[in-house]
Amino acid sequence: MTAHGSTGAAGALRVAALNLASGRGAAGRPLDEAALRAAVAPLRDCDVVALSEVDDAQPRSGGLDQAAAVASALGAEQWRHAPTLAGTPGLRRDWAPLAGTLRGPGADGGAGTGARRPTYGVAILVRQQVVAWHALDLGTGRGRLPLVVPDPATGRTGVLLFPDEPRAAVAAVLDDGTVVGAAHLSFAPPTALRQLRRVSAWLRGLAPAGPDGATRPVLLAGDLNLPAPLVRLAAGAPTLVGAPTFPGAAPRLQLDHVVSLGRPVTATGAAVRLAVGDHRALVVHVER
Repeated sequence: MTAHGSTGAAGALRVAALNLASGRGAAGRPLDEAALRAAVAPLRDCDVVALSEVDDAQPRSGGLDQAAAVASALGAEQWRHAPTLAGTPGLRRDWAPLAGTLRGPGADGGAGTGARRPTYGVAILVRQQVVAWHALDLGTGRGRLPLVVPDPATGRTGVLLFPDEPRAAVAAVLDDGTVVGAAHLSFAPPTALRQLRRVSAWLRGLAPAGPDGATRPVLLAGDLNLPAPLVRLAAGAPTLVGAPTFPGAAPRLQLDHVVSLGRPVTATGAAVRLAVGDHRALVVHVER
């Protein structure tokens, strides 16, 4: 565990970053709603949860609105899902990118309002009062990720090139001026670095100044697909807690981060293994 800076401000915020992997459990199969709610239960004391790889109305995950289900399980009445594509991500690019869309309670396209088409993206769940929501479209990287897959006919393995997906960030401004953001960045490091620079500048620009000119904390959480040194390089600030998060069963790399982009804060935390996702959840206690 690591700490960064100090603050004299009262209050604390517990922030988690979790790659939901479309709700897949340890066996690699999507969990039903009851199992998903049970799997995320260890995050119930978190004030903010940043989710990556979130399905809504996808046949592969039983049509479940995963953002709404996890929010309900955690008692987070304030949440937004930023779908990045319509369709199902996969080896074939038979999906359409979505830009700047936000859905959630009280928002256009919110949960339970009419027929829903299959989408996929990022989400942020908040247990405090939110005064403003924002989304940032990060576009689609040109990179392709080589994946080793078995050939059922021959028993041999081969390499397929998996196309990058559209990416986005979503942010909430809390009633005390604290800004919290969630993002899932490209698996291609050069693209992820560019995206992280954009997201960092965007989130800093959302922070309102207080009466004395000072700003509240600005926090970014999510699967940034970058190791800690590159996060610090692109964001201009270090990850608050250092702990390997990927792969979930026996993590060797830290791809999931919580970063303080505003004034310095004090933080402690750890990576927590859950019964959902292929990463460990990074849970960080931030003193404001």
